[in-house]
Amino acid sequence: MEKETILIIEDDSDIREGVRILLESEKYEIREAENGREGLKLLDEKTDLIILDIMMPGISGIRTCEEIRKISNVPVLFLTAKAQESDKLIGLMAGGDDYLPKPFSYAELLGRVKALLRRYRIYRGKKEEEKDAHLEIAGIRLHKSFNEVQVHGKNVDLSDIEYQILRLLMEYPERIFSAQNLYESVWDEPYFYNCNGTVTVHIRKLRVKIEENPQEPRYIQTVWGKGYRFGGYEA
Repeated sequence: MEKETILIIEDDSDIREGVRILLESEKYEIREAENGREGLKLLDEKTDLIILDIMMPGISGIRTCEEIRKISNVPVLFLTAKAQESDKLIGLMAGGDDYLPKPFSYAELLGRVKALLRRYRIYRGKKEEEKDAHLEIAGIRLHKSFNEVQVHGKNVDLSDIEYQILRLLMEYPERIFSAQNLYESVWDEPYFYNCNGTVTVHIRKLRVKIEENPQEPRYIQTVWGKGYRFGGYEA
């Protein structure tokens, strides 16, 4: 089995070395960069995960992530000394998939790395086409195994998390999913109250990409006080 490749972009050499040693002991292929510009040069189709520091000199982690999202949907795990909820939401809005504040335990880092890689491995589209492989409702066509989505015939680039949210809602279009339902199903982690903001940010980003008018969503509808549902099947 080919090794999965992880790119570490971190200006602190001690942290970078510690993370590299940990992940190499788990048999991952590791690439390292000490700043965002160097990291962008190392990013290629073999990259399976990026661990990205937010606070770096020169090009910040936020800007680096925005540049990554122009060319790749590879999962991005942010590392940062900032732990405020607003900083977390900024990172997620930039295209990050997860967020780990410093200082962190290596056990927690490894758990998040494995979860992100597992989801990416399942959904990134390396399986053969199968019968009845698509969900198609009200102009949205979604591959059930690959991260391939079309809205009225036009391809839409979604992050792994956005794709999984949309797929879940389309699979059960008559069900209302609370923020807790979505978080525990998609992120595969226990839900805490502050996770609600994480769900809200990804719903907002998903609407911008698939809705004709994100302020009046047709597909990803909010059921006030209850959660979210896929509303396109009514049209």
